[in-house]
Amino acid sequence: MLPFRAISMFHAAVRAGSVSGAAQELGVTPSAISQQIHSLELFLGTALLVKVGRQIKLTEAGERYFEMISGGVEQIVEATHRLRGYRAVTVLTVRAAPSLSSKWLLPRLGNFIRSHPQLDVRIDGTNEPTNFDREDVDIDLRHGEGKWPGLFVEGLAEEHFFPVCSPVYAAAGSLTPSDFPKHRLIHSVKSMVQWTHWFDTLGIIADRRWDRVLFDRSHMVVDATVGGLGIALESNLLMWQELCDGRLICPIVNPPPITAVTQWIVCPHDRLRLSKVRAFVEWIQVERDAWLADVAMNRRVEACQT
Repeated sequence: MLPFRAISMFHAAVRAGSVSGAAQELGVTPSAISQQIHSLELFLGTALLVKVGRQIKLTEAGERYFEMISGGVEQIVEATHRLRGYRAVTVLTVRAAPSLSSKWLLPRLGNFIRSHPQLDVRIDGTNEPTNFDREDVDIDLRHGEGKWPGLFVEGLAEEHFFPVCSPVYAAAGSLTPSDFPKHRLIHSVKSMVQWTHWFDTLGIIADRRWDRVLFDRSHMVVDATVGGLGIALESNLLMWQELCDGRLICPIVNPPPITAVTQWIVCPHDRLRLSKVRAFVEWIQVERDAWLADVAMNRRVEACQT
């Protein structure tokens, strides 16, 4: 007879990333989980897991076995819940950089929640990259260069970086690039596109040190610029709403075309087997494509990027 109980506990432990996490999810003791996994290993004649501190790591055989059973176990769970007349509540934990969370993700998140009422969504707003072996995070929307070997990594979108200010501070197209050192320039210190790069692109050498104010979060940069504090160099991804409603404008004509991908969808490859993670990735891809189409169609905002 197949040890179905042991199989389900093994599957739960791998999904949770720890024996204690699986025990909490299933409402049993950690020792019960460990005993069931040990009995499954005896049944199969091979080791499936090894402990690394409080976490667990799959052996090569364990990886193959989890891959083979994962879809079937999830189908059994889903079918059981449907037959009982309800769907289990599952938590989806998304880590996302604070600026991307507040300026791009949160305005769209309601669409995902309404389409997936069975999920409790938790947004963890931090710039710290996730250690998927030790943290209970399903997927990471990460800022950086996209170089994280061993993980599923997909760029969110190509972003356009150009100078913006409040229309109260300066009118659209009223300045020239050489005017900028005479103004207060707002810096996003963690941005991958800085003012020095922008000046170098235009071949501008400032004859004096310009006034500046620095923020370590792009959402603070956007809000400060809307408030008339100065001129910022920022990504259209993070200031899209402010551009569309006219709270931010481009104070020069034909800024240089500076583009970069700085936001990434990141998770372990095996997490993509989980239906909740697949659903979120597919949803954010659709939202991304819709945003790119909106960028292409909005000529008033597009004029700032040409």
